[in-house]
Amino acid sequence: MAKPLKDLFIQAYDDHSDAIFRHCYFRVFERERAKELTQEVFIKTWEYLRNGQEVKNLRAFLYRVANNLVIDESRKKKTNSLDAMQELGFDPKDDTHNRLLNFVEGGEMIRLLNHLEPKHREAISMRYLDDMDIKEIATALGETENNVSVRLHRGLEKIRKIYNENVQI
Repeated sequence: MAKPLKDLFIQAYDDHSDAIFRHCYFRVFERERAKELTQEVFIKTWEYLRNGQEVKNLRAFLYRVANNLVIDESRKKKTNSLDAMQELGFDPKDDTHNRLLNFVEGGEMIRLLNHLEPKHREAISMRYLDDMDIKEIATALGETENNVSVRLHRGLEKIRKIYNENVQI
């Protein structure tokens, strides 16, 4: 006998919410906003399922919803001026805070990922941070498996190149 929709959804939340949060966080780099986006992912998914829509691969569907929300987020995000940031206490001369954050949150990898085009960063994050296979990534992104493989390869090559250029002996 199949599980009721509510039970399936709760199981999906338990299984995937941390990974969806991590995925959103590495795309927006703001913990609170990543939490909000994660909630939105599950709300939209619940509404979709409750309306009788069929989802073949729930994990991939969750990532697709997350990607769409992150894309919407980046379209409406406004950049802050340096003056406004300094008014809030940001001092570009004081690098202590940034170095500490980089150490605590794996800043070196974040720095490397930030040098990538979004399509490469997205594929690498899904593959190596979220542990998705190529087929799941392709489904989540609406791309072919070949395109995903190419994105992964090119993204990793760019990371290798950046890393090797910046390694100090």
